[in-house]
Amino acid sequence: MAEVISVDLPMTFRKRGGRKVIVLPDGTRGNPMPMATIDNTVIKAIARAFRWQKLLENGTYACLEDNARAEQINASFVSRVVRLALLAPDIVEAILAGKQPASLTLTDLMLPFPVEWEGQGVRFGVGGDR
Repeated sequence: MAEVISVDLPMTFRKRGGRKVIVLPDGTRGNPMPMATIDNTVIKAIARAFRWQKLLENGTYACLEDNARAEQINASFVSRVVRLALLAPDIVEAILAGKQPASLTLTDLMLPFPVEWEGQGVRFGVGGDR
């Protein structure tokens, strides 16, 4: 009778841009040479944020509530998404290139985050020498 060997590997699977990726306990991806994983949901939210911010700045809408009414969505959602326009440029670039940490999701970005870019980089593990 053959001897059975069992190996336990601590990892989770996350959906990233419609694909499943292995996420190791330290938050890195399981594949040492990962292909860029574009997360279209996050990119769409960031694009909305910049668009809504521009509509506010150019006077198309006087406030977030007017914008929400025009989009026929909840004002609370608009206010949480529009904050993404405050993300540091290196974080936005990493997300657009699919080089953000595998553990970073839209849910994480929708939570309150630091306004200063250095604090954002530390919080999200993106950019600079982090």
